[in-house]
Amino acid sequence: MIHHAKSDWDEPGASDFERSLSEKGRRDVKTLGSYLKLRGIRPDSIVSSCALRAQETADGLAELTGFEGRVQYLNELYFTPPETMLQVLLMQDDAHDSLFFIGHNPQLTALANLLSREHIGKIPSMGILALKFSVDTWEALETHRGAVDFMIFPKQFRYYMPQQIRATLDLA
Repeated sequence: MIHHAKSDWDEPGASDFERSLSEKGRRDVKTLGSYLKLRGIRPDSIVSSCALRAQETADGLAELTGFEGRVQYLNELYFTPPETMLQVLLMQDDAHDSLFFIGHNPQLTALANLLSREHIGKIPSMGILALKFSVDTWEALETHRGAVDFMIFPKQFRYYMPQQIRATLDLA
């Protein structure tokens, strides 16, 4: 589960749906995308809200991780109840073992708490929560059964950033 990166609130006349990423948001996508690449994490599928800031987050992560498929942009992930988002998960293709699921808070955190064995306080902007399930099909997902594999977010890199990631940001 991935909360989209920080958006730009200074776009005159832009609706909430049309807000793009801020410069900080773009930098955070590069940082976390580079981290995922460094760890060898590449999704089999990417499903994202169709809001512009979520699309830009999805596209950036797809490029940085070497994802070669087609990103699915869904209206069903734009500020809808966690139960609706869960239905989207249950309908995923069983040929895909790993999924980047990109959405908005507070619904995304509520979905994480619905699926996880642990309580998640809040998935911050550009936060990535990796859950693992012991199931063979997406349809078999059950609530409160997911194990937290890891959770990362941009502030973790404020004081230390691996050289391999720093090099991708032109900060070296």
